[in-house]
Order: sequence, then C-alpha cells, then structure tokens
Amino acid sequence: MSQRHHHTEAVPPPKMDLRAHAHNERHRIHSELCTVANHVSSGLEPEDLHEPGRAWVPLHHHDAERGKASAAKPSARHWKMKMWKRRTTVRKARAAVTRLVAEQA
Repeated sequence: MSQRHHHTEAVPPPKMDLRAHAHNERHRIHSELCTVANHVSSGLEPEDLHEPGRAWVPLHHHDAERGKASAAKPSARHWKMKMWKRRTTVRKARAAVTRLVAEQA
C-alpha cells in the first residue's frame, strides 16, 4: 500500500474539494486574463496593468523543503527494466505473426 499520507498528522482534504478549488482558481485567472486582454486591446499600456497570478496552489507545491528532500532521494528501482523491453519485443513479434497469417489467409 502507498505510504503517501502516513507521515503527516493532518488529514488531506477530499479530492473533490481540491479539484473544485483548482477549477475555480483556473476560471478566475482566465476571466482576469480576458479582462487584461480587453484593456490592452482598448489602448492601455500592458505595463500599467496587473497580470493575475495563481493565488491558490495545493499544499505540496508550497513546501519547498519536502520537494527538495524527495528529489534528492534515489528511487528504489529504475522504471525501465529488462522485463519491459522483453514484453515490447514479444508484443511486436506476436503482431508480426498475426499480420503474416492475415495476409496468407
């Protein structure tokens, strides 16, 4: 099982709430950028306008130390191992045989 949330004391918020919050934030930024574009189109200088940024980011993006620690830690195994290559080779060979049989029939 994943140990993702076992090291923190706080319970993470429900995923549905996080997604709703992120959706609202994207909508807010999009609306503000449309307003900025309209102001620039009407003749205001871009330097005089405030460009909106992300005010809300999920918690794990704020914790720089936690990100640095996980980046420095080597992973347990490399994701691309020989078994993956073998599976791909077997799959390609099977597809070639199937095509050959289909052409002969």
